[in-house]
Amino acid sequence: MRVLLLYPLFPKTFWSYDKILELVNRKVLLPPLGLITVAALLPQDWEFKLVDRNIRDVTEAEFEWADLVIISAMIVQKTDALNQIKEAKRRGKLVAFGGPYPTSLPDEGKKAGVDFLILDEGEITLPMFVEALQRGETSGTFRTTEKPDVTQTPIPRYDLLELDAYDSMSVQFSRGCPFQCEFCDIIILYGRKSRTKEPAQLLKELDYLYELGWRRGIFMVDDNFIGNKRNVKLLLKELKVWQKEHQYPFRFNTEASVDLAADSELMELMVESNFDAVFLGIETPDEESLKLTKKFQNTRSSLTDDVDKIIRAGLRPMAGFIIGFDGEKQGAGSRIISFVEQAAIPTAMFGMLQALPNTALWNRLEKEGRLRDNTKKDINQTTLMNFVPTRPIEEISQEYIEAFWKLYEPERYIDRAYKCFLKLGPPKCKAPFKMPELVDLKALATVIWRQGFKRSTRWKFWHHLFGIFRHNPAVWEHYLTLCAHNEHFLEYRQIVRDEIGRQLVDTNPKLMDKELIEI
Repeated sequence: MRVLLLYPLFPKTFWSYDKILELVNRKVLLPPLGLITVAALLPQDWEFKLVDRNIRDVTEAEFEWADLVIISAMIVQKTDALNQIKEAKRRGKLVAFGGPYPTSLPDEGKKAGVDFLILDEGEITLPMFVEALQRGETSGTFRTTEKPDVTQTPIPRYDLLELDAYDSMSVQFSRGCPFQCEFCDIIILYGRKSRTKEPAQLLKELDYLYELGWRRGIFMVDDNFIGNKRNVKLLLKELKVWQKEHQYPFRFNTEASVDLAADSELMELMVESNFDAVFLGIETPDEESLKLTKKFQNTRSSLTDDVDKIIRAGLRPMAGFIIGFDGEKQGAGSRIISFVEQAAIPTAMFGMLQALPNTALWNRLEKEGRLRDNTKKDINQTTLMNFVPTRPIEEISQEYIEAFWKLYEPERYIDRAYKCFLKLGPPKCKAPFKMPELVDLKALATVIWRQGFKRSTRWKFWHHLFGIFRHNPAVWEHYLTLCAHNEHFLEYRQIVRDEIGRQLVDTNPKLMDKELIEI
């Protein structure tokens, strides 16, 4: 069987980082870990080709070569996923569709004309699919309520990737999250029990990446890396040894719940393993909204203090924030800005609340008749809310646009980053010195020229950079990387402003677009 694995396009999102990636000649932030895991789970005497459409288009020769096209997608990739299904069917190809998007909304794949739906987790449903093919079947849907043992998951086929195109690599240690946030679909897709791989199993994946020549960052894609703290500590104790033996070839980032701050041993192990950043689901500083959405883990201590502990341990915080919770009081956007600046969180991902399919929020709003059908479905930070909120949508949208704009005003952003890096705990790992590549030197020169000479940030840029050299010199390279991120957010805040304003006018033509988005 000749299999063409297709990964659909992402729209521009908060994490696209186009402007930054251009500086270092890379195309995409992260690879399609799900698809290369699928390739590892299928029979290894099959032939595989992988095309990430975020890097390049599929060629006619590749379509012609394939006996089977497998497409995997998240909801944010919906538009291109459906287009690629139609393109493959137009060429008479057998098409299988899997991933979080069809698992949540299988009927949409069927309407687009797929032959096979491979839903839920592939360790269980892919063997069902292979058996159906061996029986000569040409269509079918494969589902399971069982959660697989991920200690049996094979090493992903990293060799299928165009490695030079990616800025970071992806690995996964666990699936699932123990919490019960009403809006979250992770617990629906993967359950509330955090299932982990064996430490030796994950180290074999790192061995493979090392053999392939990878020497850059790795994102641990677990939705809550610390969901099973005992097993994570067992991993980290072995990982820090592996890293030292290999002279720290990888720098790690991940996602974790904010209760990470309560475990100093865990934070220390992460930093000793060369983790330098963590994404935190904070959502809102409004305690009533946190309780309403059942994010009780964020109400047990001061969120500002928690973030401060994480920073001082040596982990740069990234954090997610949401506006539009039921019962939310006016001024939520301003309160989020105040919190982000007080807590010194450089990267604050901000979005309007969305009801994701099959979540507790979705089911509640469906019963209340509040879901909206006239919205675009590729949910990201430029998407208007897909349900009727408890306060006027125009008010929420205005607060959202204003808050996003102010959060990424260049001088405010650089001030926030400076405040964070002044107290950021220094790294505990030291890789051997290596000469920087020409592309990295060019990127550095571009950032310094734009922010240190060309823009209004120039005085603060130099003041803050020399302040870092003086007060916390061990983190200066990390700090400059965050300065470079400003290149992306400067453009993306305009996209948010334009897109949300346009959608709001589409839903209510009586609104004047100019009046809505003027700040």
